Amino acid sequence: MASALAAKMGLNSLRRKQAKNFNVRITTMDADMEFSCEVKWKGKDLFDLVCRALGLRETWFFGFQYDVKDTVAWIKMDKKVLDHDVSKEEPITLNFLAKFYPENAEEELVQDITQHLFFLQVKNKILEEEIYCPPEASVLLASYAVQAKYGDYDPNVHKLGFLAQEELLPKRVINLYQMTAEMWEERITSCYAEHRGRTREDAEMEYLKIAQDLEMYGINYFPIRNKKGTDLLLGVDALGLHIYDPDNKLTPKCSFPWNEIRNISYSDREFAIKPLDKKTDVFKFNSSKLRVNKLILQLCMGNHDLFMRRRRVDSLEVQQMKAQAREERARKRVERQRLEREKHLREVAERARDDLERRLIQLQDEAHMANDALLRSEETADLLAEKAQIAEEEAKLLSQKASEAEAEMQRIKVTAIRSEEERRMMEQKMLEAEMMALKMADESERRAMEADQLKQDLQEARDSERRAKHKLLEITSKSTYSPSAVPGDAMPPDLSFSRENLSFDFKDTDMKRLSMEIEKEKVEYMEKSKHLQEQLNELKTEIESLKLKERETPLDILHNENTEKGTSKHSNFKKLTLQSTKTRVAYFEEL
Repeated sequence: MASALAAKMGLNSLRRKQAKNFNVRITTMDADMEFSCEVKWKGKDLFDLVCRALGLRETWFFGFQYDVKDTVAWIKMDKKVLDHDVSKEEPITLNFLAKFYPENAEEELVQDITQHLFFLQVKNKILEEEIYCPPEASVLLASYAVQAKYGDYDPNVHKLGFLAQEELLPKRVINLYQMTAEMWEERITSCYAEHRGRTREDAEMEYLKIAQDLEMYGINYFPIRNKKGTDLLLGVDALGLHIYDPDNKLTPKCSFPWNEIRNISYSDREFAIKPLDKKTDVFKFNSSKLRVNKLILQLCMGNHDLFMRRRRVDSLEVQQMKAQAREERARKRVERQRLEREKHLREVAERARDDLERRLIQLQDEAHMANDALLRSEETADLLAEKAQIAEEEAKLLSQKASEAEAEMQRIKVTAIRSEEERRMMEQKMLEAEMMALKMADESERRAMEADQLKQDLQEARDSERRAKHKLLEITSKSTYSPSAVPGDAMPPDLSFSRENLSFDFKDTDMKRLSMEIEKEKVEYMEKSKHLQEQLNELKTEIESLKLKERETPLDILHNENTEKGTSKHSNFKKLTLQSTKTRVAYFEEL
């Protein structure tokens, strides 16, 4: 049994020796990638391969992070990957993350991919509450994250509930207020609607510009002790070293900018920092583990190098990258303006088409109404003609009867009546006949007048019919649509646009105009900052009445105190560094 186990272990060892490659899974904030690496590869070989795959040129901000025991560590570029204390189970998992943060994201981050990776990492740290973010800033940041993902707000598309599955706010913020998910979404959407016209890159940069002013942004914290054995926190970031009380990660007790530090070293768990001021003694502190000291030293060296690099003239590579980025942004700006013009023209054309369609429907309705009126007029005219004919025939008949009555009266007069009684009867009949004749004459005259009135009504009906036909001809002539009647830029036949009309030449005049726009943006920066602060205050006021005070965390309380005092991250740093280095070192050792 023992011999078989030894043989198996020997076989596995032989296979590992024979293996020339190993698999690595690289996890970025955006996606996972797998690579096959050679056993002899150092950290830089793998790092260069990943950066090429990402199209990343601003490599100095990033590194490979891996978990080791109860802390994290970073792959060293000059050391073989397999010589690190990483899990040897394939695929070996490494996290591609930002190791160092810029002082000013807008000025330092050149490439869009660099900006995007920073945006995702900072957003994740805020949501995981590794970076404290006050509620009002959380809502504003969430609105920029929505703009980056969904583009411009459209009320027909982005209806209530479209953010239901999105994680946009820290749980601490949600629990702090007596507000439903719909109420949070309503406030985020209200801010989101104001960001119309911003591209994904613009929205992500606005996110980073707000986030970089948060107190815990870009800071790595480590537990330390000074000479007196006081428990403290060491904060390492792009500006320098900061000393914190363990219960307050927002406000440092003292700070040491990188330009005041000459040398940093450690021996076992003891860390020594030598100030640039020769009159100031070296100050020391102890960390919890040797591994932590190595990590602190790596972060100090990298941040110090970048701090000094920012204050020198950019290298040729960086100058080239910035020039390319400016050209690319100018090209995108021109392209965006062209698309906006096309969109505007299309909206104008669609509105013109809708107006024409509505007008056509209106004209069709009017034509139907005129046609119905014409039909009614024709029916009325036919009916009146028939009535006139009947009246005319009745008049002729009455006239004939009157003539017959007159003849009868003459016959009676001529006839001799012998007896007196017959004569009286004849006289009476004659009288009746005369009355009947008069009555018949009156009726004949009335019928004749009625016939004349009907003829007059018939003539009026025919005139109305002629007018209806004329109006119908006018309507049908108007509804005939001719493309030449509509301006070419308002309603093209197929709603397409000529490339000749919409093409845009990138000439010197455009560059001058863009330069003027850039200068204008610089002038408006202060106004935007003021607007941002007003926006944050307005959001805070809106939700303040719904806050549950008993759920405030210690960091919430500390942030509120700093806000009441008017203390910000940058003002506090400037205030702390006004004192001499010697005074600050003495203060640190007495804590």
